[in-house]
Amino acid sequence: MGKFTYFLVFTLFLSSFVASSLGKKQGDVLSKFYKAKQKNSAFRKSYFKAADVENVELDKVILPQEGSKAKDWINKLPGQPPVKFQQYGGYVTVNQSAGRALYYYFTEAENSESLPLLLWLNGGPGCSSMAYGAMEELGPFRVNSDGKTLHRNSYAWNRAANVLFLESPAGVGFSYTNTSSDLNTTGDSRTANDNVVFLLNWLERFPEYKNRDFYISGESYAGHYVPQLAHEILKHNKQANKTLINLKGIIIGNAVINDDTDIIGMYEYFASHALISDETYHDIQNSCFVQNYNESKCNSAIAISDNNINHLDIYNIYFPLCKNGNLTKYPKIPPPLQIDPCSTDYIYAYLNRQDVQDALHANVTNIKYEWESCSNSLFYNWKDSPVTIVPLLRESLANGVRVWIFSGDTDGRVPVTSSKRSIQAMNLTVDQPWRSWLNGGEVGGYVETYKGGLAFATVRGAGHEVPSYQPARALSLISHFLSGTLPPGDH
Repeated sequence: MGKFTYFLVFTLFLSSFVASSLGKKQGDVLSKFYKAKQKNSAFRKSYFKAADVENVELDKVILPQEGSKAKDWINKLPGQPPVKFQQYGGYVTVNQSAGRALYYYFTEAENSESLPLLLWLNGGPGCSSMAYGAMEELGPFRVNSDGKTLHRNSYAWNRAANVLFLESPAGVGFSYTNTSSDLNTTGDSRTANDNVVFLLNWLERFPEYKNRDFYISGESYAGHYVPQLAHEILKHNKQANKTLINLKGIIIGNAVINDDTDIIGMYEYFASHALISDETYHDIQNSCFVQNYNESKCNSAIAISDNNINHLDIYNIYFPLCKNGNLTKYPKIPPPLQIDPCSTDYIYAYLNRQDVQDALHANVTNIKYEWESCSNSLFYNWKDSPVTIVPLLRESLANGVRVWIFSGDTDGRVPVTSSKRSIQAMNLTVDQPWRSWLNGGEVGGYVETYKGGLAFATVRGAGHEVPSYQPARALSLISHFLSGTLPPGDH
């Protein structure tokens, strides 16, 4: 099948989906980003090139970090239940001349000395790892409906690793730049560059983790960020002729990987899950590709598709919508396993509290506007976004870096069919064929491995933000990834 035309594929797609009025979801941003992307020919790069990234001179970018760790220690967050692990939060300068600094939140494991270091990145581009990863997905706490107090996440990933959440790039969440033009010139390359500079400096601040096994994880547009950061780490390790960062593996969920297969896989998912008719899907297949593009028929088919899914949460097609995100006087009893559909409203209220920002050592520049989960200014002005990151996945595999891709199977935004098609585009040979994997005596999902080291796993009943919707299964999956073992099941 030929390349999908960008002319109308991401027109107003998903723009009318119900989302929090207080912030955009990652998928909303991703949809709007692709609309902007199709208008800008500068995006049309076949892959991420080392030459696109600023050359990092280590002696100039690694800054003194004495005393910073102690200042970053978080005694207790407002409304937090008691815990036995340590937390830190603060800023790492990644470009002194521009005044760019990235915010991080770090949750150690209770047995921190025996476990690896895991970095988590959210996507967008331009969405906050505090809003999603830390407070809604895999972090140790979740915000109650009063917007003031927290409850424990029983399936937090710091049970399996020491977890570092990074707000990236500058302009996202609490991360900032003193050079306003940075917000108009950000893209994949600068993000990768700043992220590796962040890590090198953070490891100076936390030197006990320098030799620790290191893994990178993320979801959605972090399907770009994670392999690109792995590329930068491999490059700098090679240039320094020593291990600066002990990278062992990368894992990406419901990830943007390869534009053409991501797009057609989305409509395939809609059709296979009875969201659109077979006729509409066939019209998209037959009218929206370069070699047989028919503007009128393509327009009509896309419009029908948009209308059919207009009142769904496309990030989890079976999940209820938020009907009332108003804060409550007293916390509602949280759902035992899944996230509250109005959780983004509670998080927004909590992270905009002055006492919370003070405890996190965040917003030190006293910005005049409210914190938001996603930044409009970034994704509308994004400068470079390769159409595929498949070559970088190959590069990681060739360098002995473990690569896993996982997919929540109720996500319609970057669905399991897109991930399967993107893996097929890599032309890998199956090693261990498709089988179920088990968690708690139930099917947690399905897994297949490929020669060369790549593994693909689905998470049954999970949406775009897998740890939110199926936290126990997500924790099981990340635990097996970190240990280098496949989850148990029928062989």
